[in-house]
Amino acid sequence: MDKIDFVLTQSQRPPRSAENAAATDGDVGESDENVERGNWSSKTDYLLSVIGCAVGLGNVWRFPYLAYRNGGGAFLIPYTLMLALVGMPMFFLESSFGQFASRGPVGVWKAVPILQGVGITMVLVISLAIISYCSIIAYSLFYLFASFQSPLPWSDCFSWWGADETCSRTPRDLLCNLSVANGYFEILNTTWLHASNESYSNGSEVCVHFQGPSEQYWDKGVLHRSNSMDETGKIVWQLALCLLLVWLMVGAALFKGIKSSGKVVYFTATFPYVVLTVLLIRGLTLEGARKGIEFYIGSQSDFSKLADAEVWKDAATQIFYSISVGWGSLITLSSYNKFHNNCYRDTIIVCVVNCATSVFAGFAIFSVLGHMAHVQDKPVSEVAQSGFGLAFIAYPEALTHLPWAPLWSVLFFFMLLTLGLDTLFATLALFVTEAGIYWLNLIDYFCTGWILLIVALLEVTGLSWIYGINRFIKDIEMMIGSKIWFFWLWWKVCWLFISPSLLAVILFWSLATFSMPTYGPVEYPEWATALGWSIPIFCIMWIPIVAIVRVAQAKGTNLCQKLSAACRSAPDWGPYLEKHRGERYRKYPHSADDPNQVQLVIASDISTV
Repeated sequence: MDKIDFVLTQSQRPPRSAENAAATDGDVGESDENVERGNWSSKTDYLLSVIGCAVGLGNVWRFPYLAYRNGGGAFLIPYTLMLALVGMPMFFLESSFGQFASRGPVGVWKAVPILQGVGITMVLVISLAIISYCSIIAYSLFYLFASFQSPLPWSDCFSWWGADETCSRTPRDLLCNLSVANGYFEILNTTWLHASNESYSNGSEVCVHFQGPSEQYWDKGVLHRSNSMDETGKIVWQLALCLLLVWLMVGAALFKGIKSSGKVVYFTATFPYVVLTVLLIRGLTLEGARKGIEFYIGSQSDFSKLADAEVWKDAATQIFYSISVGWGSLITLSSYNKFHNNCYRDTIIVCVVNCATSVFAGFAIFSVLGHMAHVQDKPVSEVAQSGFGLAFIAYPEALTHLPWAPLWSVLFFFMLLTLGLDTLFATLALFVTEAGIYWLNLIDYFCTGWILLIVALLEVTGLSWIYGINRFIKDIEMMIGSKIWFFWLWWKVCWLFISPSLLAVILFWSLATFSMPTYGPVEYPEWATALGWSIPIFCIMWIPIVAIVRVAQAKGTNLCQKLSAACRSAPDWGPYLEKHRGERYRKYPHSADDPNQVQLVIASDISTV
């Protein structure tokens, strides 16, 4: 058998005895096979942590909106296909990658050193996402505290939280500031003007748009929102305290590493399902609920939407973001698994649960929104929004129409809090000024799109084409046992061709259809858009920088040899523990004269690189 030998000084990986490691690491248990890093206390801890990481706020506030906008029930067709063609292959790849090496998102790239910048990009993008995600959780916490009062503060236009004359609980006609010939002006009702065949052509007009109490409470009572991103304003101390409390809760849950977070997720990962079930049961008993369900996924399904490329892009991006691929979270969580954990079975369980949660949440949410549309005598489309508008405007408004509104509000926003926290546990400022929502929206717009697509594309192509698809499959079989060739046929086709192709199409399609970011009607200044572009540039630039450095440091007399050396796995690449390295990655003493040197032997299937 042909072999490739590498020489590695032991200083590159200092040894630690099991006794010393166990004594110094507080997060290591007696049953852990990896006494240096520790392992999950149980399989349930890991599964709940990954489900909590994958099932997040996007399942509640983004999927229902996308489903209704893209054909209702028909949207499930591209959604399911994208799950099979992109979501599950990428999830299986990342979880296998992290579990095999028992390393984080940077350390795993010892497999392909030239791509170690991908790991750095993962760390940077998740760091930015943590900052913004904590702010969203702080908003949920603010609403949770505000829900402990009756009536709910956003149920009417109360002056104590800043409601002004433009706030109205019932729909009202627009008022116009109409200039008249003598230099005076008067405010007139637009309905009266049209009935009297009057127009605004004889003078300037300023229309005053009315806001519902839930919308104005979000702007004035919670955010104290300034007019634009140029007006930073002062810190909103209530939000600052909520943000501080969020960080304290995260720290308390993580202070013992995976041992403590693995126990917290028993509650944070399961409680949202309890609330969604209760909301669904209550929502189905409300008048008008059927209208909302039919709008979501029933008779309103429009299969002609499947001819629209935008629908397929929305399905792919929703799958891609909802299962947390590309962030480095899955690699981190799976790195604490025991070596022979069945990561294939985990992939099936987590992906199915995640997508079923999205569909289930849609039924719960639209049953309530249907009742809200019935009470307000509006189409469901006028009360269904996406993102912040759905979570902090439409949902609070819908809750005011339920009996025992404060109770439902407490449960709903506590659910948002737990959804956010268990996602945050897996990933690890302030956005609490009067312009904070603009900064939050800007980072969300630029940070969670193209960066993740580029990272995932390089990840799957790097492991499939550079590291070697056959070699990667043999690595997985070292963990889960040998499989017949037919089992690997589907995963090979996905990793080599289908997933990279779809990721590339989504990436270029997203860039081609780019539009300037806005927050509602407020447009961003040019300097803010330029700053927004600097976010993905800063995160991604480390990929070529690290690649150039690796090539420059590699041994070789010409560029081709240096590139080949930079693509070759590091000498200490392989399973973390010696007992799992087997014949393919076993290390032997290199020289009796120099015991600090070891030799890594890799089987001939490295030729597939």
